[in-house]
Amino acid sequence: MKHIPKTHEETRALPLALVLLLATGAGLGVAALYYSQPMLGVLATDLQVSDRAIGVVPTLTQLGYAAGILLLAPLGDRYDRRRIILAKSLILALALLISGLAPNLNLLLLSSLVIGLSATLAQDIVPTAATLAPARQRGKVVGTVMTGLLLGILLSRVVSGLVAEQAGWRSMYLASAVAMALLAIACWFGLPRIAPTTQLGYRALLRSLAALWRRHPGMRRAAWSQGLLSVGFSAFWSTLAVMLHDALHLGSAIAGAFGLAGAVGALAAPLAGRLADRRGPEKVVRLGALLAAVSFAALGLGSTLPASGQLALIAACAIGFDLGIQAALIAHQTLIYGLDPDARSRLNAILLTGMFTGMTLGAALGSLVLAQWGWTGIAVLTTTSAVAALVIRLAPRRENGMAALEDA
Repeated sequence: MKHIPKTHEETRALPLALVLLLATGAGLGVAALYYSQPMLGVLATDLQVSDRAIGVVPTLTQLGYAAGILLLAPLGDRYDRRRIILAKSLILALALLISGLAPNLNLLLLSSLVIGLSATLAQDIVPTAATLAPARQRGKVVGTVMTGLLLGILLSRVVSGLVAEQAGWRSMYLASAVAMALLAIACWFGLPRIAPTTQLGYRALLRSLAALWRRHPGMRRAAWSQGLLSVGFSAFWSTLAVMLHDALHLGSAIAGAFGLAGAVGALAAPLAGRLADRRGPEKVVRLGALLAAVSFAALGLGSTLPASGQLALIAACAIGFDLGIQAALIAHQTLIYGLDPDARSRLNAILLTGMFTGMTLGAALGSLVLAQWGWTGIAVLTTTSAVAALVIRLAPRRENGMAALEDA
């Protein structure tokens, strides 16, 4: 395998086939986090456990992902990312295989945690794209890879819902295990080596995260606001299938189909990136948080509508808040990737740790809130989290030069 020096990004355009491989890898990797969500009602029935107990599955998956981003993603600055991506692809394939064969909830919970840890390969792929792409092409390449990642998040629910409805939930896990094994083969032949940007040892690498957190106020604001937006995002998607199953008696295919509505937001990601380039990422984040808050608040009107009206409202709100949250994410990444080119994996780890900690909290709170206060409670929780994110972005900034950088 040919070594790619740092000067590659200044001299050669990235081949389209490699960009598509990176986008596909990011999408398939992150999709593994969400396969369970439309199937929770079916899983609870088949494994004979309560709705609250089965809600631990997406919670542990998100927790594993947050832990993996914090503890494993920084290694991308220290080692060849190609080797890291290959190793995680194989571990993820094995974890998905075990999930598909799991005879009880306990083994499924354990494999769900491993799925979360190894699915962080998606967050090794994004900085890989930023590193390999020439400066003149970087925004376009990262936007394309992020579109693949976001489509993986949203369309995973559509696919898993349909597969579970037609062939059972185990088939979904087994099919995804095969897909990850094939991805590992493609990455073996298609990915170049990536030169490390630091020689720090593992402990020093982790300690540097705290230094980066203290050094960059813009990093802190990005992590907090994206994390709060993620609370609402996860609370909605982790409870939707249970609500539709229990309240409207609809199957996993319908729950998964709502991912098609959310996919509109993912397809708009490159547009959000270009808008951030022209108008500044701060404005895009604020607009995204506001759109998410309005969309979440509208969910509270569902109880006054008939079943068909509720479904239409949920679809419309999913389009709105997914567009807002994904636009905010693209704008936040535009900001942090420019802070320190030699620490992109670590900066990405900090942002995504905040984001997926919010995802974990949202999944846990969502299950509790749905059980206690129903869908109206979910609307209140999601709206509150989005408003809190907007308040952070609207608060006066103290970071002097950083304010100019964010609005540049």
